[in-house]
Amino acid sequence: MFKKGFPWSRRSAETAERDNVNVAGERVVLREKAISDIEDDYGWRTDPELAELDATRPLNMSYEDFYRYSRDEINLPGMRSKRLSVDDTDGKHIGNCMFYDIDMRAGEAELGIMIGDKDYWSQGFGTETVDLLLDHMFLAYSFKRVYLHTLTWNHRAQKSFRKSGFRDVKEVRRGGLNFLYMEVWRHEWERMRGVGAEDQTSNDISSSENSNSPS
Repeated sequence: MFKKGFPWSRRSAETAERDNVNVAGERVVLREKAISDIEDDYGWRTDPELAELDATRPLNMSYEDFYRYSRDEINLPGMRSKRLSVDDTDGKHIGNCMFYDIDMRAGEAELGIMIGDKDYWSQGFGTETVDLLLDHMFLAYSFKRVYLHTLTWNHRAQKSFRKSGFRDVKEVRRGGLNFLYMEVWRHEWERMRGVGAEDQTSNDISSSENSNSPS
């Protein structure tokens, strides 16, 4: 079983195993970031359409600088965020997902996702990615709540998030933009996934022993 109040200031062997993610679904796989992802990431981060959806500006940085920055981030990941790559089942890198602003004392974190390869849009890959990431977060960590912000005009993303169990909370304004604040609580995820207390205990033990790949 995972331990509450996990000490993020030091990484134990158990934590390193838990954080070594390789979770497979029907059509997507969530895995650790790799150096080979950097070229795709740079292309997506400099794409104006993707930047608009991500509520930011296209990256204004040389590829060489971005490569060095990304390599260092992969080799020395931070303690308050977890970045993952999204592949299709043929091993093609199609996007990224993450959870960040991790607060183990409050038991919560914010979720983010980007399907960067536009050939995979509007086919359910984003929804499956969020489903897998939520399963991993609630099975491998003692999170009570997961939340996110999505632009109020991005109705396609909102529809996808609702399919994964997120519900609307309120509209908020950040950085001059309007966002819809959405959240899902552990008990809501358990009810949606049909996970009972006995199943949860079994899954917690299985996650610790088997790199947290949900059934």
